[in-house]
Amino acid sequence: MPGWLSRLWRTATGRFGLIVVAVITVTALVSLLWTPFDPQESDVRNRWAIPSWPHLLGTDDTGRDILSLLMAGARTTVFVSVGAGVVATLVGIALAALGALTARWLRETVAVLVDILIAFPVLLIAMMISSVWGGSLWVVIWSVGIGFGVNIARVTRPELRRVQQSDFVLAAKASGLTAGQSLRRHLLPNVAPVFIVQLSWSMAVAVLAEAGLSYLGFGASVVEPSWGLLLADLQRYIGVHPLSVIWPGLAITITVLALNLLGDGLREATDPTLRHRAAEVHTPAVIA
Repeated sequence: MPGWLSRLWRTATGRFGLIVVAVITVTALVSLLWTPFDPQESDVRNRWAIPSWPHLLGTDDTGRDILSLLMAGARTTVFVSVGAGVVATLVGIALAALGALTARWLRETVAVLVDILIAFPVLLIAMMISSVWGGSLWVVIWSVGIGFGVNIARVTRPELRRVQQSDFVLAAKASGLTAGQSLRRHLLPNVAPVFIVQLSWSMAVAVLAEAGLSYLGFGASVVEPSWGLLLADLQRYIGVHPLSVIWPGLAITITVLALNLLGDGLREATDPTLRHRAAEVHTPAVIA
């Protein structure tokens, strides 16, 4: 087992986040091949069935199996969170590198651009794009990815500048290391803890954004399984069948919590300064 993974598993927050994210990912993969029932199949004779066999979480107003809908909705959640994370990573690293490692005029231009873009809320951008191009999961992915890529750049850029002035980086430059090699070998590994926290936050917000936009009609289409769409369908009956609303809301809440806790755990597991401090704390003093 890699060292960082072993350290992650030893922390309670990291272990919880890793287990939940793994379960959701496996559920999404399994739902590609099997679900207890067809998620879109209606059975009016079993409308509002209480949690029991064979409908373990009950059914909705059209008789659809809620567990099958949640399993199928996990695919959408994983797709959106991973897609938004990839876009945010590419945008964030590109802007941070341009804002820290280039000529002064370009660094200042990128800094002004980041300040302008960060003033626009991610959900507002997604709703504006959806109103023009129509609601889809790709709108959510690109909106959240670009929006939080800017956040990642804003936080990572000063860290890159700080590490760039370190003695070991200056020595690497003197030895003939190119800017790209220095970025890959020295700069990115040292800003990884800060980057990981921001990335996990962007993936968590992507889950919330997809659920919220789908709830409002700007996200997933009605033919796609989505926790946000399921929550929107069931909330109309919360006064009559409150238990049915709990399941999609609980799935969204636990997923967002797990992604945030996993990010915190990864930061602790990969940050060399935290490991060094922990070693100093646990090293007994030598008494002469």
